[in-house]
Amino acid sequence: MEVSGLAKGTFTLEDSSDERSVSSNYHSDMDVEASDYSIGTTRLSIAHRLRSVLGMTSRRRKNGNGAESATKGDPQATSTRREPRRFRRTDVIRFTTRALIAAPFVVLMLFGVLHIMHAVVGPTRLFWDVEVMDDFLPDWGMPGHVGEGLAKYPTDATRDVIPIRCHSHNDYWRHIPLFDALHWGCTGVEADVWLFDEELYVGHNLASLTPNRTFESLYVNPLVDLLEKMNPHTKFANISGHGVFDVDGSQTLVLLVDFKTNGNELFPVVSRQLEALRSKDYLSHWNGTQLNRRAVTVVGTGNTPFDLVIADTGYRDIFFDAPLDQMWESLGSVSMRDDDNDSDLSFALSELEAGVASPGQGKVGTAGQSVDAFNTTNSYYASVSFTHSIGFVWRGHLSSKQMEIIRGQIRGAHARGLKVRYWDTPSWPVSVRNHVWHVLMKEGADMLNVDDLHAASVDQWKARVHGWW
Repeated sequence: MEVSGLAKGTFTLEDSSDERSVSSNYHSDMDVEASDYSIGTTRLSIAHRLRSVLGMTSRRRKNGNGAESATKGDPQATSTRREPRRFRRTDVIRFTTRALIAAPFVVLMLFGVLHIMHAVVGPTRLFWDVEVMDDFLPDWGMPGHVGEGLAKYPTDATRDVIPIRCHSHNDYWRHIPLFDALHWGCTGVEADVWLFDEELYVGHNLASLTPNRTFESLYVNPLVDLLEKMNPHTKFANISGHGVFDVDGSQTLVLLVDFKTNGNELFPVVSRQLEALRSKDYLSHWNGTQLNRRAVTVVGTGNTPFDLVIADTGYRDIFFDAPLDQMWESLGSVSMRDDDNDSDLSFALSELEAGVASPGQGKVGTAGQSVDAFNTTNSYYASVSFTHSIGFVWRGHLSSKQMEIIRGQIRGAHARGLKVRYWDTPSWPVSVRNHVWHVLMKEGADMLNVDDLHAASVDQWKARVHGWW
């Protein structure tokens, strides 16, 4: 049977065109949907994600069926059309909740950044905060220039230096022994002396000794030279009795001599080498009836024998470093807290009450002597190891029991006219060191035994550093 037009299974040109149109529209719709999907799934930036978490981004609201069908034929309208943003009560609550949750983290981050900036930028100030130097007449006072010979004063060594109550522990370790301590205003220096072949060598141990670093070269001779400049004999004045500090001529400098070898052998050699100071009346001394303060006060510690110190009843210019731990005196008004039950403190108190004497400083040559034997005629300091006598500083502050020990020791030493000095105080954490320094000075200690001269001299140790360290 014939079919009008084309045979069965064939198609007309119009049919083919319609099918291609449908296929084209189908692929076009698929491309639009793919484009919309790619736009909707674009990778979000970190800032956008953070804003999204905080609820600060605009949201695309869902359209109804009518709106969706109205824009179905317009792909661009579908991808870009958004309804105006409307704030709902739930949005405000959500944003407020997230802001409250995020606020502590933001504050902590801010303080962290500031702390890092302080740690990193602070030291670098030295590189751009350059001190402006006054170059006006830089050669003034120099030979061959205007003002020749007028630039220096005889007392320039300690000009403008204010004396403070600090003792330079192991002073021979300083870059410039003796003068570093004087530069910061310390009124006490320490020299460890060793006797070999009738010579006194200065050093912390045997490995550090050298032939040229002697007691005379590091301390005796420099002090003689300095005091001669402080006590000039000219046509303008005939000065005597002036100390090493220009601003306070009455301030004595304590030269603490730590006897490292046998004290009975060391004592006469030390006394002999002090003759350069003694002959010029620069040494504090006891003349049998009264104590005469001078520019330098020599105190023997370590293996210094007390029996040799008091052997000469008519003249003494080497004084003893008495044992502070034996001078504790009680006071009934001191309160005790029940929570202070540290075992090391109980042991320290039992030692003090029983009068137990540990070997070392303040114990040599004291056999048969009572604590009342130490007074201003033979002793200057009353010292003790802070760690051995007071104990460890728990919880970052001194307990009431420790305060009782400190107050009792200071009370006993001052009753005998002696200066209180604690050595072996904690040096770290810095906040604990500062706390101990502040308490000792407040309670009446007369000298701070320090290693960091700058920290002690600038007086910043009265403030906390970072709260914990």
